[in-house]
Amino acid sequence: MPVSGSAGPLSGPAATLIYNDWYPAMRSETLEGKRMSTAMLMGIPMVLGRREDRRLFAMRDLCPHRGIPLSCGWFDGKALTCKYHGWVFEPVSGQCMEIPSLTRDDTFPRNLHGMAYPCEERDGYAWVYVPEAGRGRVKAEDAALSPVPEAPKFGARYRNAHLTADLPCNVDHGIIGLMDPAHGPFVHQAWWWRKQASIHEKEKRFEPIPQGFRMATHAPSANSAPYKLLGVYGEPITTTIDFVLPNRRYETIRCGDKWFSSLTTVTPTTASACRIDVFGAWNVLYHLPFMTSILRFFGNMFVRQDQVTMIQQAEGLKYDPALMLIDDADKPAKWYFALKQARLDAERTGEPMKHPMDGPVTLRWRS
Repeated sequence: MPVSGSAGPLSGPAATLIYNDWYPAMRSETLEGKRMSTAMLMGIPMVLGRREDRRLFAMRDLCPHRGIPLSCGWFDGKALTCKYHGWVFEPVSGQCMEIPSLTRDDTFPRNLHGMAYPCEERDGYAWVYVPEAGRGRVKAEDAALSPVPEAPKFGARYRNAHLTADLPCNVDHGIIGLMDPAHGPFVHQAWWWRKQASIHEKEKRFEPIPQGFRMATHAPSANSAPYKLLGVYGEPITTTIDFVLPNRRYETIRCGDKWFSSLTTVTPTTASACRIDVFGAWNVLYHLPFMTSILRFFGNMFVRQDQVTMIQQAEGLKYDPALMLIDDADKPAKWYFALKQARLDAERTGEPMKHPMDGPVTLRWRS
Protein backbone atom coordinates (compact mmCIF):
# COMPACT_ATOMS: atom_id res chain seq x y z
CA MET A 1 0.00 0.00 0.00
CA PRO A 2 1.32 3.49 -0.76
CA VAL A 3 2.54 5.76 1.98
CA SER A 4 0.45 8.92 2.15
CA GLY A 5 1.97 12.27 1.30
CA SER A 6 3.47 13.90 -1.76
CA ALA A 7 7.09 13.72 -2.79
CA GLY A 8 6.83 17.25 -4.15
CA PRO A 9 8.41 18.68 -7.33
CA LEU A 10 11.37 17.06 -9.02
CA SER A 11 14.17 19.41 -8.10
CA GLY A 12 17.27 17.31 -7.42
CA PRO A 13 20.16 16.54 -9.76
CA ALA A 14 19.97 13.65 -12.20
CA ALA A 15 21.83 10.35 -11.76
CA THR A 16 23.42 7.98 -14.25
CA LEU A 17 21.13 4.97 -14.56
CA ILE A 18 22.03 1.29 -14.75
CA TYR A 19 20.32 -0.53 -17.63
CA ASN A 20 20.18 -4.19 -18.69
CA ASP A 21 18.52 -5.28 -15.47
CA TRP A 22 15.16 -5.89 -13.78
CA TYR A 23 13.17 -3.17 -12.01
CA PRO A 24 9.72 -3.31 -10.34
CA ALA A 25 7.30 -1.17 -12.35
CA MET A 26 4.16 -1.56 -10.20
CA ARG A 27 2.12 -3.93 -8.07
CA SER A 28 0.90 -6.79 -10.25
CA GLU A 29 -2.46 -7.00 -8.48
CA THR A 30 -3.56 -3.92 -10.45
CA LEU A 31 -3.17 -5.83 -13.72
CA GLU A 32 -6.34 -7.86 -14.03
CA GLY A 33 -8.92 -8.39 -16.74
CA LYS A 34 -8.65 -6.08 -19.73
CA ARG A 35 -7.33 -3.21 -17.67
CA MET A 36 -4.13 -1.43 -18.72
CA SER A 37 -1.98 0.53 -16.26
CA THR A 38 0.76 3.04 -16.91
CA ALA A 39 4.06 3.62 -15.15
CA MET A 40 7.16 5.75 -15.54
CA LEU A 41 10.28 3.60 -15.28
CA MET A 42 13.83 4.85 -15.93
CA GLY A 43 12.30 7.87 -17.66
CA ILE A 44 10.39 5.57 -20.04
CA PRO A 45 6.58 5.77 -20.21
CA MET A 46 5.23 2.22 -20.05
CA VAL A 47 1.87 0.52 -20.40
CA LEU A 48 1.36 -2.80 -18.63
CA GLY A 49 -1.36 -5.42 -18.59
CA ARG A 50 -2.14 -9.11 -18.28
CA ARG A 51 -3.16 -11.32 -21.18
CA GLU A 52 -5.92 -13.92 -20.88
CA ASP A 53 -3.26 -16.58 -20.34
CA ARG A 54 -2.09 -14.62 -17.23
CA ARG A 55 1.15 -13.53 -18.91
CA LEU A 56 2.18 -9.99 -18.03
CA PHE A 57 3.31 -7.54 -20.68
CA ALA A 58 5.09 -4.20 -20.68
CA MET A 59 5.36 -1.94 -23.73
CA ARG A 60 6.71 1.54 -24.27
CA ASP A 61 3.57 3.66 -24.08
CA LEU A 62 4.01 5.11 -27.56
CA CYS A 63 2.64 3.83 -30.85
CA PRO A 64 5.55 3.55 -33.33
CA HIS A 65 3.28 5.00 -36.03
CA ARG A 66 2.47 8.51 -34.74
CA GLY A 67 3.54 8.43 -31.09
CA ILE A 68 0.14 8.49 -29.38
CA PRO A 69 0.17 6.61 -26.04
CA LEU A 70 -0.95 3.02 -26.57
CA SER A 71 -2.71 3.24 -23.20
CA CYS A 72 -5.28 5.52 -24.89
CA GLY A 73 -6.38 2.55 -26.98
CA TRP A 74 -8.02 -0.79 -26.24
CA PHE A 75 -6.87 -4.15 -24.87
CA ASP A 76 -9.12 -7.19 -25.38
CA GLY A 77 -7.08 -9.67 -23.35
CA LYS A 78 -5.03 -10.77 -26.34
CA ALA A 79 -4.03 -7.72 -28.39
CA LEU A 80 -3.56 -4.00 -27.87
CA THR A 81 -5.16 -1.65 -30.43
CA CYS A 82 -4.00 1.92 -30.98
CA LYS A 83 -6.75 4.50 -30.71
CA TYR A 84 -5.43 6.73 -33.53
CA HIS A 85 -5.31 4.43 -36.59
CA GLY A 86 -6.24 1.02 -35.21
CA TRP A 87 -2.82 -0.61 -35.45
CA VAL A 88 -2.94 -3.88 -33.51
CA PHE A 89 -0.04 -5.21 -31.44
CA GLU A 90 0.63 -8.49 -29.68
CA PRO A 91 1.79 -6.94 -26.38
CA VAL A 92 4.32 -9.50 -25.08
CA SER A 93 6.41 -9.50 -28.27
CA GLY A 94 5.31 -6.04 -29.43
CA GLN A 95 4.76 -7.35 -32.96
CA CYS A 96 2.32 -5.40 -35.10
CA MET A 97 -0.38 -7.81 -36.35
CA GLU A 98 -2.72 -5.52 -38.24
CA ILE A 99 -2.73 -2.13 -39.98
CA PRO A 100 -6.34 -1.40 -41.04
CA SER A 101 -5.40 1.25 -43.62
CA LEU A 102 -3.45 -1.19 -45.81
CA THR A 103 -5.11 -2.48 -48.97
CA ARG A 104 -4.74 -5.89 -50.56
CA ASP A 105 -2.12 -4.42 -52.85
CA ASP A 106 0.10 -3.32 -49.97
CA THR A 107 2.87 -5.44 -48.47
CA PHE A 108 2.48 -5.90 -44.73
CA PRO A 109 5.70 -4.93 -42.85
CA ARG A 110 6.33 -8.21 -41.01
CA ASN A 111 9.19 -6.87 -38.89
CA LEU A 112 7.24 -3.94 -37.51
CA HIS A 113 7.21 -3.91 -33.70
CA GLY A 114 6.31 -1.63 -30.86
CA MET A 115 8.90 -1.58 -28.06
CA ALA A 116 8.11 -4.47 -25.71
CA TYR A 117 10.06 -5.34 -22.57
CA PRO A 118 10.38 -8.70 -20.78
CA CYS A 119 7.97 -8.62 -17.85
CA GLU A 120 7.67 -11.18 -15.04
CA GLU A 121 5.66 -11.44 -11.84
CA ARG A 122 7.46 -11.98 -8.51
CA ASP A 123 6.41 -11.20 -4.95
CA GLY A 124 3.38 -9.27 -6.16
CA TYR A 125 5.31 -6.96 -8.49
CA ALA A 126 5.51 -6.62 -12.26
CA TRP A 127 9.28 -6.69 -12.88
CA VAL A 128 10.44 -5.20 -16.19
CA TYR A 129 13.82 -5.77 -17.82
CA VAL A 130 15.05 -2.41 -19.14
CA PRO A 131 17.79 -2.47 -21.81
CA GLU A 132 20.18 0.36 -22.47
CA ALA A 133 18.89 3.07 -24.78
CA GLY A 134 19.28 2.31 -28.47
CA ARG A 135 19.70 -1.41 -27.96
CA GLY A 136 16.41 -2.20 -29.65
CA ARG A 137 14.17 -5.16 -28.91
CA VAL A 138 15.23 -7.43 -26.06
CA LYS A 139 15.15 -11.18 -26.50
CA ALA A 140 13.78 -13.26 -23.64
CA GLU A 141 17.00 -15.28 -23.53
CA ASP A 142 19.02 -12.08 -23.00
CA ALA A 143 16.86 -11.06 -20.04
CA ALA A 144 17.10 -14.62 -18.65
CA LEU A 145 20.83 -14.11 -18.12
CA SER A 146 19.86 -11.89 -15.19
CA PRO A 147 17.45 -13.68 -12.80
CA VAL A 148 14.27 -11.91 -11.72
CA PRO A 149 14.75 -10.73 -8.10
CA GLU A 150 12.74 -12.39 -5.35
CA ALA A 151 12.78 -12.25 -1.56
CA PRO A 152 14.02 -15.48 0.06
CA LYS A 153 11.43 -17.68 1.77
CA PHE A 154 11.99 -20.56 4.15
CA GLY A 155 8.71 -22.43 3.97
CA ALA A 156 5.44 -22.65 2.10
CA ARG A 157 3.34 -21.02 4.85
CA TYR A 158 3.95 -17.32 5.35
CA ARG A 159 2.25 -13.96 5.34
CA ASN A 160 3.39 -10.92 3.42
CA ALA A 161 2.88 -7.19 2.95
CA HIS A 162 3.93 -4.43 0.55
CA LEU A 163 4.88 -0.80 1.13
CA THR A 164 5.79 1.95 -1.33
CA ALA A 165 6.72 5.63 -1.27
CA ASP A 166 7.85 8.17 -3.88
CA LEU A 167 11.09 10.06 -3.19
CA PRO A 168 11.99 13.43 -4.77
CA CYS A 169 15.67 12.56 -5.19
CA ASN A 170 17.74 10.60 -7.66
CA VAL A 171 18.30 6.89 -7.19
CA ASP A 172 21.82 7.36 -5.80
CA HIS A 173 20.60 9.38 -2.82
CA GLY A 174 17.69 6.99 -2.33
CA ILE A 175 20.02 3.98 -2.21
CA ILE A 176 22.67 5.42 0.10
CA GLY A 177 19.85 6.49 2.40
CA LEU A 178 18.52 2.93 2.29
CA MET A 179 21.82 1.39 3.39
CA ASP A 180 22.82 4.12 5.87
CA PRO A 181 23.43 2.44 9.27
CA ALA A 182 23.61 5.62 11.39
CA HIS A 183 20.31 7.45 10.80
CA GLY A 184 18.05 5.08 12.76
CA PRO A 185 18.12 6.77 16.21
CA PHE A 186 17.34 10.14 14.60
CA VAL A 187 15.00 9.52 11.65
CA HIS A 188 13.23 6.54 13.22
CA GLN A 189 12.86 7.75 16.80
CA ALA A 190 9.95 5.85 18.34
CA TRP A 191 9.25 3.87 21.50
CA TRP A 192 8.93 0.75 19.39
CA TRP A 193 12.17 1.20 17.42
CA ARG A 194 15.00 3.54 18.43
CA LYS A 195 15.78 6.60 20.51
CA GLN A 196 18.89 8.73 20.85
CA ALA A 197 19.52 7.46 24.39
CA SER A 198 19.94 3.94 23.00
CA ILE A 199 22.91 4.83 20.78
CA HIS A 200 25.90 2.57 21.32
CA GLU A 201 28.95 1.39 19.43
CA LYS A 202 28.50 -1.37 16.88
CA GLU A 203 30.89 -3.58 15.01
CA LYS A 204 29.83 -5.47 11.88
CA ARG A 205 31.68 -7.60 9.38
CA PHE A 206 31.10 -7.00 5.66
CA GLU A 207 32.16 -9.20 2.77
CA PRO A 208 32.01 -8.88 -1.03
CA ILE A 209 29.38 -10.82 -2.97
CA PRO A 210 28.70 -10.73 -6.73
CA GLN A 211 27.42 -7.25 -7.70
CA GLY A 212 27.30 -6.14 -4.07
CA PHE A 213 28.26 -6.70 -0.45
CA ARG A 214 26.93 -8.49 2.62
CA MET A 215 26.66 -7.55 6.26
CA ALA A 216 27.58 -10.99 7.51
CA THR A 217 25.23 -12.99 9.72
CA HIS A 218 25.15 -11.43 13.19
CA ALA A 219 22.99 -10.97 16.26
CA PRO A 220 20.68 -7.98 15.68
CA SER A 221 20.85 -4.79 17.70
CA ALA A 222 19.55 -5.15 21.24
CA ASN A 223 18.13 -1.60 21.14
CA SER A 224 15.38 -2.40 18.61
CA ALA A 225 12.05 -3.45 20.08
CA PRO A 226 10.87 -5.61 17.13
CA TYR A 227 13.84 -7.94 17.54
CA LYS A 228 13.08 -8.29 21.23
CA LEU A 229 9.69 -9.75 20.31
CA LEU A 230 11.42 -12.74 18.78
CA GLY A 231 12.88 -13.53 22.17
CA VAL A 232 9.57 -15.23 23.04
CA TYR A 233 10.72 -18.20 20.94
CA GLY A 234 13.77 -18.77 23.12
CA GLU A 235 16.08 -19.27 20.14
CA PRO A 236 19.17 -17.31 19.04
CA ILE A 237 18.29 -14.51 16.60
CA THR A 238 20.46 -13.77 13.57
CA THR A 239 20.30 -11.20 10.78
CA THR A 240 21.94 -11.12 7.35
CA ILE A 241 21.74 -8.08 5.07
CA ASP A 242 22.80 -8.00 1.40
CA PHE A 243 23.01 -5.10 -1.03
CA VAL A 244 23.03 -6.08 -4.71
CA LEU A 245 23.21 -3.81 -7.75
CA PRO A 246 21.42 -2.06 -9.16
CA ASN A 247 19.05 -1.27 -6.28
CA ARG A 248 18.27 -4.19 -3.94
CA ARG A 249 18.55 -4.69 -0.21
CA TYR A 250 17.79 -8.17 1.10
CA GLU A 251 17.37 -8.77 4.83
CA THR A 252 16.83 -12.15 6.47
CA ILE A 253 16.08 -12.64 10.17
CA ARG A 254 16.13 -16.20 11.54
CA CYS A 255 15.06 -17.50 14.95
CA GLY A 256 15.01 -21.28 14.90
CA ASP A 257 12.34 -22.22 12.38
CA LYS A 258 10.82 -18.72 12.58
CA TRP A 259 11.88 -16.17 9.99
CA PHE A 260 11.30 -12.78 8.45
CA SER A 261 12.69 -11.69 5.09
CA SER A 262 12.39 -8.55 3.03
CA LEU A 263 13.40 -7.21 -0.35
CA THR A 264 13.60 -3.43 -0.55
CA THR A 265 14.26 -1.70 -3.87
CA VAL A 266 14.90 1.90 -4.85
CA THR A 267 13.79 2.28 -8.45
CA PRO A 268 14.47 5.31 -10.67
CA THR A 269 11.23 6.56 -12.16
CA THR A 270 13.26 9.28 -13.88
CA ALA A 271 16.92 10.32 -13.68
CA SER A 272 16.05 12.71 -10.82
CA ALA A 273 13.32 10.88 -8.90
CA CYS A 274 12.82 7.39 -7.50
CA ARG A 275 10.42 5.12 -5.65
CA ILE A 276 11.04 2.81 -2.70
CA ASP A 277 9.21 -0.53 -2.59
CA VAL A 278 9.31 -2.97 0.33
CA PHE A 279 8.13 -6.58 0.23
CA GLY A 280 8.15 -8.46 3.52
CA ALA A 281 7.38 -12.13 4.17
CA TRP A 282 7.30 -13.92 7.54
CA ASN A 283 6.06 -16.84 9.57
CA VAL A 284 6.75 -15.06 12.88
CA LEU A 285 3.66 -14.97 15.14
CA TYR A 286 1.83 -16.53 12.19
CA HIS A 287 -1.39 -17.26 14.10
CA LEU A 288 -1.61 -13.92 15.91
CA PRO A 289 -4.81 -12.13 14.80
CA PHE A 290 -4.26 -8.91 12.86
CA MET A 291 -0.47 -9.46 12.73
CA THR A 292 -0.35 -8.41 9.06
CA SER A 293 -2.26 -5.20 9.79
CA ILE A 294 0.00 -4.44 12.75
CA LEU A 295 3.19 -4.94 10.76
CA ARG A 296 1.82 -2.92 7.84
CA PHE A 297 0.88 -0.06 10.18
CA PHE A 298 4.34 0.17 11.75
CA GLY A 299 6.05 -0.48 8.41
CA ASN A 300 4.13 2.42 6.86
CA MET A 301 5.20 4.66 9.72
CA PHE A 302 8.83 3.59 9.25
CA VAL A 303 8.86 4.22 5.49
CA ARG A 304 6.97 7.48 5.95
CA GLN A 305 9.76 8.72 8.26
CA ASP A 306 12.29 8.00 5.52
CA GLN A 307 10.11 9.69 2.92
CA VAL A 308 9.69 12.88 4.97
CA THR A 309 13.44 13.03 5.56
CA MET A 310 14.18 12.63 1.85
CA ILE A 311 11.65 15.35 0.99
CA GLN A 312 13.44 17.65 3.41
CA GLN A 313 16.84 16.60 2.08
CA ALA A 314 15.71 17.41 -1.46
CA GLU A 315 15.61 21.09 -0.49
CA GLY A 316 19.38 20.97 -0.13
CA LEU A 317 20.07 18.49 -2.94
CA LYS A 318 18.58 20.83 -5.55
CA TYR A 319 21.80 22.83 -5.18
CA ASP A 320 23.81 19.69 -6.06
CA PRO A 321 26.20 19.92 -3.08
CA ALA A 322 29.38 17.87 -2.79
CA LEU A 323 28.96 14.88 -0.47
CA MET A 324 31.03 14.62 2.70
CA LEU A 325 31.12 10.86 3.30
CA ILE A 326 33.06 9.60 6.31
CA ASP A 327 34.38 6.27 7.54
CA ASP A 328 33.09 3.89 8.85
CA ALA A 329 29.37 4.69 8.89
CA ASP A 330 29.40 5.92 5.28
CA LYS A 331 31.61 3.13 3.95
CA PRO A 332 28.60 1.23 2.47
CA ALA A 333 27.70 4.38 0.51
CA LYS A 334 31.25 4.58 -0.83
CA TRP A 335 31.09 0.91 -1.83
CA TYR A 336 27.83 1.54 -3.67
CA PHE A 337 29.31 4.34 -5.76
CA ALA A 338 32.42 2.25 -6.49
CA LEU A 339 30.33 -0.80 -7.43
CA LYS A 340 28.12 1.26 -9.71
CA GLN A 341 31.12 2.79 -11.48
CA ALA A 342 32.75 -0.63 -11.83
CA ARG A 343 29.63 -2.03 -13.47
CA LEU A 344 29.27 0.94 -15.82
CA ASP A 345 32.94 0.60 -16.77
CA ALA A 346 32.53 -3.12 -17.41
CA GLU A 347 29.52 -2.56 -19.65
CA ARG A 348 31.37 0.16 -21.54
CA THR A 349 34.59 -1.82 -22.08
CA GLY A 350 33.24 -5.37 -22.24
CA GLU A 351 35.75 -6.39 -19.57
CA PRO A 352 34.79 -8.36 -16.43
CA MET A 353 33.54 -6.20 -13.59
CA LYS A 354 36.23 -5.50 -10.97
CA HIS A 355 34.80 -5.59 -7.46
CA PRO A 356 36.00 -2.62 -5.35
CA MET A 357 36.23 -4.78 -2.18
CA ASP A 358 39.34 -6.93 -1.88
CA GLY A 359 37.94 -9.05 0.95
CA PRO A 360 36.07 -8.98 4.26
CA VAL A 361 36.11 -5.72 6.21
CA THR A 362 35.04 -4.92 9.77
CA LEU A 363 33.34 -1.54 10.28
CA ARG A 364 32.60 0.26 13.54
CA TRP A 365 30.15 3.10 14.20
CA ARG A 366 27.67 4.35 16.80
CA SER A 367 23.91 4.13 16.30
